[in-house]
Amino acid sequence: MPEDIVVVGAGGFGRETLDVIEAINAAADAPVWNIVGVVDDGPAEIQAERLEARGIPLLGGLEALREQGAGCRYVIGIGSPAIRARIAATIEPWGHRAVTLVHPAAVVGTQTELGPGTVVCGGVQLSTNLRVGEHVHVNPGAIIGHDTLLDDFVSVNPGAVISGEVRVRRETLIGAGATVLQGLEVGAGAVVGAAACVTKDVEARTTVIGVPARGMEAGY
Repeated sequence: MPEDIVVVGAGGFGRETLDVIEAINAAADAPVWNIVGVVDDGPAEIQAERLEARGIPLLGGLEALREQGAGCRYVIGIGSPAIRARIAATIEPWGHRAVTLVHPAAVVGTQTELGPGTVVCGGVQLSTNLRVGEHVHVNPGAIIGHDTLLDDFVSVNPGAVISGEVRVRRETLIGAGATVLQGLEVGAGAVVGAAACVTKDVEARTTVIGVPARGMEAGY
């Protein structure tokens, strides 16, 4: 029997997460997941319409997840690392269980560990000996090199490339098409802008953009 699952977040990544779940079901001999619905404290009208168009119930706000009872399976489909961390902290005392979802069109290398709540989208390539923390999002087409750490609540946006032996710390966002070179560290809460090329360590809670990537205060 498929297990019930609730997706937190009615926005774009929430619906992409629904796609991942549906792809997992389609690839299996029998359905793995039964999508109970989506919860969202403040969905836009267009988000509700898009869920309705695909026949997915909008259950209400986050409290609707709490009402599912202890042990309910869930995944947070919200792109912002900081918001995702805050929601996870709210849900944790309820006794619900975050699930790890990997699209069947993703490639996962040997000795790679994925934490609970992590979502790996289609076209992703995860190399060998990765450590991926809790509630990490790896968006379509991203490539993560060998022996890399993605700490809790990291978001790697579409098409980004993270080379080997990199450390990406908690609640960091790597922008679409960005590149982080071998052996570097990106500090907690940092933002790497879209298409940036990171050639040296990035300090915590800073934003870097450009090629080579520099802090926004450096003339940008």
